[in-house]
Amino acid sequence: MSSARYAVYYVPVAETPLYRFGAAAIGYDAYRGADCAYLDGADASWPALVREPRVYGFHATMKPPVRLKDGFSESDFVDACTAFAAQQKPVDAGRLVVREIGSFIALVPEAPCEPLNALAVACVTGFDKFRAQMTEQELSRRLAPGLSERQIEHLYRWGYPYVFEDFRFHMTLTGSLPTQKRTAALKFLCAKFEQLPEPPRLLIDRLVVSKQAQPGAPFTVLHQAVLSRGG
Repeated sequence: MSSARYAVYYVPVAETPLYRFGAAAIGYDAYRGADCAYLDGADASWPALVREPRVYGFHATMKPPVRLKDGFSESDFVDACTAFAAQQKPVDAGRLVVREIGSFIALVPEAPCEPLNALAVACVTGFDKFRAQMTEQELSRRLAPGLSERQIEHLYRWGYPYVFEDFRFHMTLTGSLPTQKRTAALKFLCAKFEQLPEPPRLLIDRLVVSKQAQPGAPFTVLHQAVLSRGG
């Protein structure tokens, strides 16, 4: 069985100020599969603060990474993403803001958006037939302290604890940070985000298939699928 993993993500268009901001925050461009310059003003300690999110690229998770079940190929997953996207309406989720989520920092919608949550539910359920069962090692890594009973049930059933009621759309900008470092990082990222030409709105108009070729490798954007159902 291949060790490659595939995920369905939202990733902003590569040429947009929003994507350039997010890629520079973590120092990695998932479209090119290459490092990129950090945000101006990032000090020598910054790479350590973003080591975790740079593996995944700047994104929001819609269907968490999976290994493909026997009988399914990469092209099957890509084709399914294209077909799925063609049946979905674009979602305007409003203004984005920089916020703390627990111990890390992310971009999140300023207000709740039910159509966005519904799209995430459809992604989790719609692509689950491709998911190979977790190994014991994968399961033990996901069984983190503090998970609720419901989240543990989600983990066993869907391969990820933070789905459905526990889903919160976010685009991660840092790893888990202690309070003092998190406060400084939040101030820095808020200031940089406010310097963008105009406050970015979150328009979900496409989904991507992102691929991790082998454990520990950075994810790269493999395929883009436009949400094209009108009316």
